[in-house]
Formats: sequence, structure tokens, C-alpha cells
Amino acid sequence: MKSLIIIGSGILGASAAYHAAKAGAQVLLIDRGDKGQATGAAAGIVCPWISQRRNKAWYGLAKGGAKYYPELIRELEALGETDTGYKQVGIVSIHEDSKLDKMEQKAHERRVDAPEMGDIQRLSPDETRELFPFATEEYGSLWVSGAARVDGHAIRDALISAAVKLGARRLTGNAELLIEESQVIGVTIGGERLLVDRVASTGGAWAADLFKPLGLDLDIVPQKAQILHLQAEGQPTGNWPVAMVPYGQYIVPFDDGRIVAGATHENGAGFNEKLTAGGMHHILDKTLEAAPGLAGTEIAGAATGFRPATTSALPFIGRVPGQPNFFAANGLGASGLTAGPYLGGQLAKLMLGEPVDIDLSLYQVEEAIKS
Repeated sequence: MKSLIIIGSGILGASAAYHAAKAGAQVLLIDRGDKGQATGAAAGIVCPWISQRRNKAWYGLAKGGAKYYPELIRELEALGETDTGYKQVGIVSIHEDSKLDKMEQKAHERRVDAPEMGDIQRLSPDETRELFPFATEEYGSLWVSGAARVDGHAIRDALISAAVKLGARRLTGNAELLIEESQVIGVTIGGERLLVDRVASTGGAWAADLFKPLGLDLDIVPQKAQILHLQAEGQPTGNWPVAMVPYGQYIVPFDDGRIVAGATHENGAGFNEKLTAGGMHHILDKTLEAAPGLAGTEIAGAATGFRPATTSALPFIGRVPGQPNFFAANGLGASGLTAGPYLGGQLAKLMLGEPVDIDLSLYQVEEAIKS
């Protein structure tokens, strides 16, 4: 039985811990509880198929993540984890016609290799409002039935709880690499030395600190996201589809009238947790244009999260150069809730010496590390 330490319990680390524990490994999941972790703050849309992003490596990973979700949810429910925050409700992508033309064409092309995306249908403004009553009368939408919503906090907690049920342990604290003869052999936490077979870094936007004792500069920086929480009284929002609207914004309805709208993409802001007037204005301005019905909802709160971003805008996964027992996966950015559970499963396989289902050459750790 291999012993593993995973540092960072966001969506990626939580998934890696769950999958490794399921495979029979001895797993310790460590997190220091930094404020603003992206997973806990975010609501996600699982619908990579209509994205206009052209990078094939990104799309392959996101597509794999979307396809994997139903299987993962069944596994978690079998372990008693029924509050996963995941539900397949479909999506309405609300845009002007020229944008929808391109989106619809891309969707039909991609459905050939992704039948899990379900039905694709062009909707008029009236048809859109039948599904999503807050939508504008000005724009129609593209409906994709296989899309889903997910609550980051809920899915992360379900994965961690399932991992613990399968024998994993978790600790809260600041883990530092234990290095002997330039090799990672474990970690130290609270003055205690923990020796294990393998260590993985899944520390999100904060991960770079862990690599410094090795003389390595990890290409990870925080991208600030401000997210708005709204409350729609008396609305049956639990079965509403999620909505994508212009300027990269999303609207995610949950049960009991809870709606999440966002998010900003702020580079260069560091770990500044402040909610700003500009950030809130950006979200409201763009979302109300496509969904003016939101104007009557109550502002119930707001949150800040820090996505882990890379220069290449691509994630990475693999063995750290020169370190046979030290692995890293990170850099999912805004795709964390879509691809994180899937990539975490691949990381667990990698650490356990099992074959992976992705082409690792597309997501090389070497490209994210400078010595």
C-alpha cells in the first residue's frame, strides 16, 4: 500500500485524495485554509462544448471532465454523499444572433465526439424565457440539455468526506517539503516530520511557495474573481437551466431561489480580498443586460475567490523534474469545477503508477517551472 500526501484540498486535491483512497492508498490530505480559495467560492457551469476557446488541449481536458461527472456523482451517492451540488439542468446561452450562429455550429461539430452534451436547440427570446424567466426579450439563446450546474463548496466537501470514509486522513496546517539530498521524501507540519512514498502539490493559487526550497519558480499566479449572490423569492429556480451571457458572465440558479452571478477575471490584483464597486458593477451591468429580471432580486451577499492561473492559460500535471516522488497538478483557472474532479483522478493514477487517460505531453509540468 503506497502512502501519499496531497497538499491542497481544493477541487483538484480533494478529487485526488478520493480517487487514491478508493484505489487503496494510504492518503493524507493537508490544507492550510487560505482565505479566498476558488473552489469554495465558486459556482460552476459544466458545459465546455459550446466554448469558442480554440485550444485543443484545454478542450480535451474539459470535455473529459464533463463526461466523467455523472459517473463520479453515482459513486459519491453510493457512499452516502448526496449533497454534491451537481445537477444536470441544461444551459441557455443568451447572445445576439451572430454569436449564436457560431456557437451552434461549434456545438453540432463537437457533438459527434461528445454525445453526452444531449440535445442542441436554437431558442427564440420567448422560448428562452419559458426556461429562464429572467431572460431579456432582445436575445434568443442556444439550449444544450446535457449541461449541468455544480456548487464548488458542496462537491469539494463531498469528495473529501468520501475520501475519509475510504480511509483518508486530513490535517489543517502549513505543510513544507521535507528534503534530503535534494529529494522530496515527505513533509513537515507543525514541527512533525511525515515520511511518505509520494507527495503531490495541488495548492491552487498559493502553490508557488511550496516549491521555493527546491529552488524552483512555479508559474502560478492568482486571478481574482468576484462573485455575486442573489435571492429570488417565490421562484422555482431549482430546475432552471444555467445561463451564459455576453462578456463571459454566468448565472447559476440553485434551489430555494438562490442565484449565483459572476464572475470577474482580474489579473494583477494579487490576493486582495476586497469586494469592489467596480467588480459588482461589472457583474450587474453585464448580467442585467441579458437577464433584466434579475433586477428585482435581493442582493444576498458576495464572495471573492482566487483562481490559479498560468502564463500559458493551460493546466499542468506530472512528476516534478528531478523529483521521482514529487508530483504537481494545477493551473485550471476558470475551468476548475469542470475539469478538476477528472484531473484529480488522473493525478491519483499517476502517483500510484497506474496508466492515465490523458496525453501528459499536453500538460507538462516542466513548462510551468523555472529553476
